[in-house]
Amino acid sequence: MKEEITVNAVTFHDLVWDTEYFGVTSAKAILNRPLSINEWVELKTRFKDYQFISIVNLNSEPVNTQLIGKDTSAFLADVNIQFVKIIEGSDEVQKNITVHQSLERNKQVIDIADFQFSKFTEDSELAKRGGDQVYRKWLINSFDKSEKFYALSKDENGELNGFLLHSYLGDSCVIELIAVSQNVTKGGIGTSLFKAVENEAHQRGCGEIRVGTQVRNMGAINFYHKVGCKQVGCHQVYHLWR
Repeated sequence: MKEEITVNAVTFHDLVWDTEYFGVTSAKAILNRPLSINEWVELKTRFKDYQFISIVNLNSEPVNTQLIGKDTSAFLADVNIQFVKIIEGSDEVQKNITVHQSLERNKQVIDIADFQFSKFTEDSELAKRGGDQVYRKWLINSFDKSEKFYALSKDENGELNGFLLHSYLGDSCVIELIAVSQNVTKGGIGTSLFKAVENEAHQRGCGEIRVGTQVRNMGAINFYHKVGCKQVGCHQVYHLWR
């Protein structure tokens, strides 16, 4: 694995998990600000060592958009919307919500997970390499991990009807995945899960909750607005295949 290199303009690192899972040498380039021509030329020289590069254009900078569009065959695979909620206090958590650290493998959690929006399936090259199973793998890899936390919601019969996977990074609580059973269309389960995690984060001394979603996922965007999150970023994600 190559050591991560962080400079003012670009953060570049290998995607080890992606390389192993998809079977193609993969890397990620995060463009932290508008690139100069020289910086762009230098970055492009690194692309030749990989078959697949994910290029994240932070804040959707127009200068970088033009460089990518004019100079590569990369295509826009995703626009990631970032949200933040400042934690001001705690609410009473409903009794049907529990929070677990190092949760053992749970088949009900895996069965509930059904994510309609994913750059791993909308990119045909990733899709044919098992892109539809990425979120399932994500969940499986999160079980029995001390740094991973699950908020679980159960109905009156004790059956799991929703979960929220999250972790902590510094002063932030990061929401990774949230899902509600398709058998439940209403009832505020997602809101209850979010409030439970907000309460847990508050107890841990966190100052904010962070979460991202795809621009086409209007249901998720509306949900995060509903629970008090504010949009703080809009990042383009390009996929470059060589």
